[in-house]
Amino acid sequence: MTEQLHLAIALERAGWHPAAWREETARPHDLTSPRYWRDLLRTADDAGIVLATIEDALALTDRFEQVEGLRRDRVRGRLDAVLVASFAAPQTRRLGLVPTVTTAHPEPFHVATGIQTLDFASRGRAGVRLVAGASGAERANFGRRPSGVDAFPASGRVEDAPEILAAFREAGDFADVLSRLWDSWQDDAIIRDAATGRFLDADRIHNIEFEGEFFSITGASIVPRSPQGRPLLTVLAHQTVPYRLAAEHADLVFITPREDLAGFGSAEILAELDAASDQFRVAPREPLRVFADLLVVIEDTAAAARATAERLDDWAGAPLTSDARIVVGTAADVVDVVRELADSGVDGVRLRPARQPADVVAIAEQVVPLLRSAGALRADDGTGTLRRRLDLVRPESRYAREPEPRYAREKEFAL
Repeated sequence: MTEQLHLAIALERAGWHPAAWREETARPHDLTSPRYWRDLLRTADDAGIVLATIEDALALTDRFEQVEGLRRDRVRGRLDAVLVASFAAPQTRRLGLVPTVTTAHPEPFHVATGIQTLDFASRGRAGVRLVAGASGAERANFGRRPSGVDAFPASGRVEDAPEILAAFREAGDFADVLSRLWDSWQDDAIIRDAATGRFLDADRIHNIEFEGEFFSITGASIVPRSPQGRPLLTVLAHQTVPYRLAAEHADLVFITPREDLAGFGSAEILAELDAASDQFRVAPREPLRVFADLLVVIEDTAAAARATAERLDDWAGAPLTSDARIVVGTAADVVDVVRELADSGVDGVRLRPARQPADVVAIAEQVVPLLRSAGALRADDGTGTLRRRLDLVRPESRYAREPEPRYAREKEFAL
């Protein structure tokens, strides 16, 4: 019997294929419209998908792409992912909203308060995906860093590039500060007692007093503790250093298993994550949730899917490449691969639609029903917070005087 898992989706402008915007079904004139993002996120929401990540970056170029000779046949420009998620919060009912944030330039204080605000706006469905480092083009847009991450080393190993190692250390500090700021207000800090004139108990708001390699922060968040306590913290990881980042700081990690590459199969990755978790996750923290990524092109027949992929590749001038496994075929083909991943031991699968909205609609209308009928999706009535849907407890504030029972505060913020 196939193990059950959660299904997530990763949204990226016109889709994950660089030529997707040229498809007849694409909406290139709408990529910066609220309607476009509302429609995509509502489609995922109505299908019962557990969460949607929203890609973001801080430059016109793709990561490590050269600014000189910028290709004009690619989608350029994007909306801010946190603001898109905040707009979508009241437009959706149960979908987790997980925008992407680069850790090198934004201030952790601003990110913490923005994600807390999203958690309130969505009634407990917020998360964030942290991306370590920044490219030269991103640095040029801020003008505060003379050096940084310009390319992967020839070996492909993060350990062989000091600047990339530093970026991951910074991402770790960034994640630590987020969780501290999210904890800085205890749940019962606000009293609202008009009779006595006491709005809050100042003794239950705590300065976090963080001193790190990259920044120091003394104060508390300006936002009271949000519905989830700590919104979901996620990262994408491909090798040892980011696996350790995920094990130490994240609630959920996205991985890219490739059974055709030695050392990158599901079993090897899960074993390394288990070892990192044993080293970095201190009880009573819960096990790290693991979602595997797939990039998908979905048509009614395998031949039609291959023809679509070939057409997109011709427009792009090269075959599609990805860090994730690429599945070109029918919805049933995608379901077969998802079920294989379920049996490998992952908690979920995140699908990257090559084309938006076409593959988003195919995921919602074909893949999800097939997975549900096969008994491969975890039971999920869509109620409660994102943490609760993922069976993660609502953590108590590290400053709390007395521990609260599991899900103690969720009733107040029920959807």
